[in-house]
Amino acid sequence: MSSIILLGIKHCGKSTQGKMLAKHSDCPFFDTDDEIELLTGKSPRQIYTEQGKEAFLKAEKEACEKLAEKLGAEQKAVIATGGGICNNPAALEALHKIGKFVFLNADEKTAANRIVWEIKYDSDGTMKNLPAYIANKNPKNVQEVRAIFHDFYEERQKIYKDLCDVEVKLEHSASKSENMKKILTALVKFCIMNYAL
Repeated sequence: MSSIILLGIKHCGKSTQGKMLAKHSDCPFFDTDDEIELLTGKSPRQIYTEQGKEAFLKAEKEACEKLAEKLGAEQKAVIATGGGICNNPAALEALHKIGKFVFLNADEKTAANRIVWEIKYDSDGTMKNLPAYIANKNPKNVQEVRAIFHDFYEERQKIYKDLCDVEVKLEHSASKSENMKKILTALVKFCIMNYAL
């Protein structure tokens, strides 16, 4: 099978599962956020904050194009994407040429909890270390963070479902290894159905 490209909302487990899948498949692992930093010298969050959305989308597109060019259609890899790549058609197009999109569908509560766990507070109580789409709405407390995330989650679920070749529902109560087995099973089924084995 061609490369496996993991899509999903922030904190759904793309990097964790991606590294495990790459090790299991004996192939390299890449994270598009890391590729952006290698290309620009800045983290995606820095680019977004300092230069704005358009600059970030451009950097993401260029990083994905370079990665796709490096791998080509022959070299198999596992690639974890940033949570917002679903709104970057050019970046998606570059990656889809070399692999299949796998949507890691994590439940809302798990993803929200991971965002809440990463919150840091200034001395005046201001929340820091939030994803830009939440921080931009200036939430005053954790309840508001969860409410903003809920609307975002619902919107993104529809987009990911439309984009993906394979959808895998990750189980909150399952171990990382059990969830990896679910992904592998879904990929095998996809290959059989599409005569790609």
